[in-house]
Amino acid sequence: MKKLDSSQIRAMYLEFFKQHGHTIEPSASLVPKDDPSLLWINSGVATMKKYFDGSVVPKNHRLTSSQKSIRTNDIENVGKTARHHTLFEMLGNFSVGDYFKKEAITWAFELLTSPEWFGWDKEKLYMTVYPEDTDAKKFWQEAGVAADHLIDMDDNFWDIGQGPSGPDTEIFYDRGEKYDNLAPDDPENYPGGENERYLEVWNIVFSQFNHKPDDTYEPLPRKNIDTGMGLERVVSIFEDAPTNFETDLFMPIIEKTQSLSDGKKYGENAQDDIDFKIIADHARAITFAIGDGALPSNVGRGYVIRRLIRRAIVSGHRLGIKDDFLYQLVPVVGEIMKSYYPEVLEQKDYLQKVIHSEEKRFNETLSDGLQLLGELMDNLKKTNQKTVEGKDAFKLYDTYGFPLEMTKEYLEDAGFSVDETGFKAEMQKQKERARNARGNDKSMGVQRDLLIDIKTPSEYVGYSQLEVDDAKLLDIIVDEKLVDQAGAGEAEVIFDKTPFYAEMGGQVADQGTIVDEDGNLCAKVTDVQHAPNGQNLHTVEVITSLSKDHQYKLSVDRKFHALVEHNHTATHLLDQSLRNVLGDHTQQAGSLVEPNYLRFDFTHFGSVTKEDLQKVEDLVNEEIFKAEPVTTVETDQETGKKMGAIALFDSKYGDKVRVVSAGDYSVEFCGGNHVSNTSQIGLFKIVSESGVGAGVRRIEAVTSKAAFDYLNNEEALLKQVADQVKTIQVKEVPNKVAQLQEQIKDLQQKQDKLESKIASQQANSVFDDVKEVNGNKIITGVLNVSGMDQLRQLADTWRSKNLSDVLVLGTQSGEKANLIVAVSDEKVKDGMKAGDIIKSISKEINGGGGGRPNMAQAGGSKPEGLPKAMEAAVTWLENF
Repeated sequence: MKKLDSSQIRAMYLEFFKQHGHTIEPSASLVPKDDPSLLWINSGVATMKKYFDGSVVPKNHRLTSSQKSIRTNDIENVGKTARHHTLFEMLGNFSVGDYFKKEAITWAFELLTSPEWFGWDKEKLYMTVYPEDTDAKKFWQEAGVAADHLIDMDDNFWDIGQGPSGPDTEIFYDRGEKYDNLAPDDPENYPGGENERYLEVWNIVFSQFNHKPDDTYEPLPRKNIDTGMGLERVVSIFEDAPTNFETDLFMPIIEKTQSLSDGKKYGENAQDDIDFKIIADHARAITFAIGDGALPSNVGRGYVIRRLIRRAIVSGHRLGIKDDFLYQLVPVVGEIMKSYYPEVLEQKDYLQKVIHSEEKRFNETLSDGLQLLGELMDNLKKTNQKTVEGKDAFKLYDTYGFPLEMTKEYLEDAGFSVDETGFKAEMQKQKERARNARGNDKSMGVQRDLLIDIKTPSEYVGYSQLEVDDAKLLDIIVDEKLVDQAGAGEAEVIFDKTPFYAEMGGQVADQGTIVDEDGNLCAKVTDVQHAPNGQNLHTVEVITSLSKDHQYKLSVDRKFHALVEHNHTATHLLDQSLRNVLGDHTQQAGSLVEPNYLRFDFTHFGSVTKEDLQKVEDLVNEEIFKAEPVTTVETDQETGKKMGAIALFDSKYGDKVRVVSAGDYSVEFCGGNHVSNTSQIGLFKIVSESGVGAGVRRIEAVTSKAAFDYLNNEEALLKQVADQVKTIQVKEVPNKVAQLQEQIKDLQQKQDKLESKIASQQANSVFDDVKEVNGNKIITGVLNVSGMDQLRQLADTWRSKNLSDVLVLGTQSGEKANLIVAVSDEKVKDGMKAGDIIKSISKEINGGGGGRPNMAQAGGSKPEGLPKAMEAAVTWLENF
């Protein structure tokens, strides 16, 4: 066996397919772009969907990649099995309607067995095939695989519902007898069975059918190849590692964790090994996920990151690591992956900051949460029960930050379970936001063959002209059919040249008109999109008629276009200003450039202060007022990068790129339309800033006349306020408002004093009415005070005067009811708890509450139940 490390294996795989005509696709962001069906990029093919469904035709129909991926459907198994991971790399080669079974199989065998490449012993390789796929069997044998190394498997058919499907073939490596974990005659001891000896390393899918809604299968017009080879598994074979974790992809992380632990060593204790593996796996996943723009939160991707961080921290505690440690593993991950993912080390400081902040937040509550969990299990043991109540599991989640899954894992390890139904009921009561941000699942679409077949060339000339007098109409599509003429109604058309911009990069499509040679309005352009082969596909509302091969005058709505240009250039200035103020870690996460406003989404850890937002706005306007020239250069990617151009992390650029520069301030790759000088933008004004997801902020802004109108409206509102507060000049409004606030504050203090006096008078009569119940003295009363603050003050007075053992007071505040219960310190020592009393009596006011043993409070929606709550308190004391 050759001695290759993980970096060499990855590079060799990609180089092999490059030599066989494939284009190497870079590893895309883990955060899916324009795919609501995915929470994460979870495979190599997930980034190729646009090619396989025909929405985009690739320049090269042969593609290969090493794609980082995340799967989170079985997090609880990570660390407990040999090969479960949250983050993994999938090596793959893909054919989009180009080569098929023979080439895919022949090349796979060559890569695995050729001495020039992997050089594996072919006798150690076994292939499973779909029983009816005789072609696959034939091609494997032609490649050099013995018949007794081919195994029929009924499960070898890839099908995820409606859409592309087909048979697949899987490749297994025989690791030898030393990995036998089953008896020789065990029915699972074969390639494809559940065993440790035969390791699946590669799956090749032959996508050749369309699974139709009626559950029938028809041949696809273009057959595709989709393969997946797990890098971690392949490395384990080259390094003869028992599991994926004893490889160069994980061991440096485990060794660093060992050095931070309380003398724990990997390989000495089974439970410790699980914790080492959990930490190593999760450290990789959170490092890459945060690096790609996701941030810890309580929903969607952020919830997954938070769960992984907390699960790793708990494992660290079990290894005796009491201090924050997870952030220290980021540089280790970066060193392991730097050959293919240098950005990890480049973002090291930012990644550590985010993870360390989350660690500190969780560690503050972890000990208390674990103590509560221990008490819950002790109580269950005393009563011979095995299930923790849902409300207790919810408290661990809501108060101490324990995800339900983590609580379940902890309980299962000790032989307990949790009432998940009860937990969900508590979640509903608290109206917690849903944790899962997944959109509706959908299968991969089938190619729109009509558009794929249209390859007539079309030129976009809108960078230099907004009118074309002699555009020839090449193609007309009506009701998914090519026609020679379109009458009144909707149609899709392609011209040999067009000034209409096709929607891309956040910039909306141009609108305008189509006029015939006689000056008659024939159609209105309502939308423009890119066809799969790159042409600008116009959606039009036909007024009279359009005919193929005729010439037309195409005119873009100049006012609409100019306003879009203003806003688009403003987003470039905004992007750079955000980096200058907040830091280089900010990345564009999406944008929308309309004529009347712009929207810009960006990644950022934490909120943006008003001061920083003002700095950003000032910087943008400063560049506008400088009247800097906006220039565009068409060049290649490498030259563009040397010019300092910023590229979006999820964008794909062609061989030729446009680099747009606003003076020396902003330099970006961009195919959109822009002003020729920043002064044309006129004015920039931020309208709002908010959070729109885990670690994603959104700025909405206006420019030009819209900004002027916005400020005019703001001034009109300020003048209205000036009239209301009776000032002559607008500039006097702040001082006048401050004076009014002082007056309100003074009146509020006087009101508070008056209410306190009234409350004291009421309390005197209530405090005099002491009842003795079951050997305990209690005072109860429903008072007419302003709210809970007044009740707390009275409780403090009661305690200072030692008037009774128990105090129960209530009041109505609007349509709400408030209750407070106080218990003397002596009675607390006897086991009496204010929280127990409040829980018992708060149901009378349709409420709930809690607190410390010596004081608790509750709120409810039924103030008329307050007298009954007082009676219930007496009843509770009778039964104490």
